[in-house]
Amino acid sequence: MSNQSPFGARGPALFPVLPKGEVLATYETYFEAQAAVDTLAKADFPVKKLSIVGNDLKSVERVTGKLTWGRVALAGAASGAWLGVFFGLLFFIFSPAGAGLPFVLAAVLIGAGFGMLFGVVSYALNRRRRDFTSTMQVIASNYQVIVDAALVNRGRNLLAGHAEAGAEAPAAPHPSEPPRSADPVTPPAPEV
Repeated sequence: MSNQSPFGARGPALFPVLPKGEVLATYETYFEAQAAVDTLAKADFPVKKLSIVGNDLKSVERVTGKLTWGRVALAGAASGAWLGVFFGLLFFIFSPAGAGLPFVLAAVLIGAGFGMLFGVVSYALNRRRRDFTSTMQVIASNYQVIVDAALVNRGRNLLAGHAEAGAEAPAAPHPSEPPRSADPVTPPAPEV
């Protein structure tokens, strides 16, 4: 996700290369990784040195329903109606004779008719290839926050401090760290 402004200065062009550095933390969801970066940003950490990397990408297609003649006609009419609204309003605004609201309504109806016709013809030509509707997503198995090696300890300390202060999920340890025990072991008291 990028929040760059098309009008602002962009700096040097970023080419598609993997970021270099060490893994600061690993998260199961993008939102957890984003929350960690937000935490570091609030602590005045140099966030320009951070990257969020999604690993093990998978393409997931979720089937949303069966495609029928009625659905195709309705979807085509709806998209055609929107195009009709657009052209009708353009003529309404820029017409020197002052085309009225009935002209806009006629443009919507004509657009809906052509959209329905186009949708039905397109479905008739492609019917046996795809008889269902679906949505497609690309999902990562995990997300790693990567940072320059010189800033790893500072970042981990800030994230650990945030986790102790009441965060919902603690940052996952780096794979090279020794495992943390859940309960500190206290030696038995000497008997007297």
